[in-house]
Amino acid sequence: MYPAPRAMTALEIDETVERFAVTARRAREAGFDGVEIHAAHGYLLSQFLSPLVNRREDRWGGSLPNRARLLLDVVAAVRERAGTGFAVAVKLNSADFQRGGFDSDDARDVIKMLADAGADLVELSGGSIESLATAGFPADGRTLAREAYFLALAEQLLATSPLPLMLTGGIRRRAVAQQVIDSGVEVAGVATALAIDPTLPAQWLAGRDARAEPPRTRLRNKTLAAAAVQALTSRRLARLGRGKSSRPPYSPAVALVLERLVRGRRRRGYLEWRRPA
Repeated sequence: MYPAPRAMTALEIDETVERFAVTARRAREAGFDGVEIHAAHGYLLSQFLSPLVNRREDRWGGSLPNRARLLLDVVAAVRERAGTGFAVAVKLNSADFQRGGFDSDDARDVIKMLADAGADLVELSGGSIESLATAGFPADGRTLAREAYFLALAEQLLATSPLPLMLTGGIRRRAVAQQVIDSGVEVAGVATALAIDPTLPAQWLAGRDARAEPPRTRLRNKTLAAAAVQALTSRRLARLGRGKSSRPPYSPAVALVLERLVRGRRRRGYLEWRRPA
């Protein structure tokens, strides 16, 4: 469902850094207290970090400092443009869970680089569209915990991290969130759980052991099933943003179809906007 990738030009890379910086500045002007730069899950910045994906032979490829150059330039530009007193977080894979990909040793070194570049916090996640670690299906065959998927890797990174760490992925119960915090991780991320039940944090703080039951789908293909659950989560968040109940009246499979239609319409609009006059 994706076009074949091509290597970005130096001009396109510079333009990308500028877009991140402009977006961060506009977020601050709009009243936000900070931004998070997404460098995980196989998206653009994560692709540059991965030795499996990044086959460039110029200053953005090869060694880890070269592969991290785009991310570090983005962080530095965001920090400069947004100014002080504005939080800059980075979402980073603890590992790609693909043989030959970005691993926990790489993550340890990149976290140190991010501290020097001006980041305030690193959120640890893992996997990509090719390795569905966020859904519990790593491509390299490693077994992940059924909850708090990346806690074991996060605990390895805590010892050397100069930055506070946040952990996301599979945190749906109060006891699991407490386990994450007790490990030394500063923040437990519960976005999917919040999409299921926005009252969870209040219930946990009140001492109740409420939990978010993940949605089920009859789709047998793991990739499609994970995409459908993610699409349903996105639709739930969109409904909450409109002041509606987070429970849409359709299945994950229907949510996936709707999500593809919405993304297709937005992509066409974006390409139309970019087309020269």
